[in-house]
Amino acid sequence: MPSHPRSPLLITTGEPAGIGPELVLMLAAQGRLPDRTLAVGDPDMLRQRAALLALDVEVVEAAPEEGVASSKGRLVVSPVWLEAPVSPGVLNPANARYVLNTLQVAVDACLQGRAAAMVTAPLHKGVIIEGGFANFTGHTEWLRDACGVDEVVMVLATDKALHAQARSWNGSGDLRVALVTTHLPLRDVADAITYERVQRVSRLLVEDLKRQFGIAEPRIAVCGLNPHAGEDGHLGREELEIITPALNALRAEGLAIQGPLPADTLFTPRHLAGVDAVLAMYHDQGLAVLKYAGFGQAANITLGLPLVRTSVDHGTALDLAGRGVADPSSLAVALNLACRLADQRAQSVHSGN
Repeated sequence: MPSHPRSPLLITTGEPAGIGPELVLMLAAQGRLPDRTLAVGDPDMLRQRAALLALDVEVVEAAPEEGVASSKGRLVVSPVWLEAPVSPGVLNPANARYVLNTLQVAVDACLQGRAAAMVTAPLHKGVIIEGGFANFTGHTEWLRDACGVDEVVMVLATDKALHAQARSWNGSGDLRVALVTTHLPLRDVADAITYERVQRVSRLLVEDLKRQFGIAEPRIAVCGLNPHAGEDGHLGREELEIITPALNALRAEGLAIQGPLPADTLFTPRHLAGVDAVLAMYHDQGLAVLKYAGFGQAANITLGLPLVRTSVDHGTALDLAGRGVADPSSLAVALNLACRLADQRAQSVHSGN
């Protein structure tokens, strides 16, 4: 069921011992939340964190369908209750289920048309696994399974590159980086890179750059897996046997895809000129460069879902939690992006595209 374009935007507050709850509170105190925003989390925990940080924020409980939204000094919360008490900076595996419950509430509201989009504050993968969810690997994969889709694409982008039709390289380091594989141990990456997966991820990336970013003919540059993109098979054969054949078939279909190119030279102005996104083979290959270029001013987008989901570009920062020194900039970028994407998606549904 499609949501109304002015349906609420939901923020899950993430790991309760981390900085997620206070980032949401900071934006509420500063009046920087979009006017249709609701948080999803434990209201009492948020009240306690606001008091600890001396933030003048009233926490109000309401469900998404009630039409009550946050404003400056006022945070509206769709309640999900903690499983155990929490202290800033101190992880408790007993709250693993709580974190996943906040995600489920947001997903259900989006799929049922009661919310326009969801934004996620950081969670802690390790404590969720320790809390009894051994197969958990991250937001991206959990959302894929919760929404019942076969493939999603994880994309991070710096702020300026998030705007529709912005080219990825404009001389200031603005980038969009997508990943073929996401949260895998490095020793498992090569086995996960298949001809079919490279093609599926590439097609999803191109499709959503058109649909969500308004880029008519997306241009993609693809990293190789191995040093020097395998150097003609002398440093690995994945490029010769998997990646290049997959990209050649996509090029034959008319997709504007370059590569595979050596990752250590692809992220330079000459190769990035006129490129709309870089497709990296694994997590740190692409995201280390992206975060160097714009850490704290970037957002994470999950493509391929039947809903809009964005997130911050950082983790739980347990060492900063409860101190009031965390920077909410990435959350603000993710929220503003979610609003734009939700509006674009609603317009696309309305126009029948």
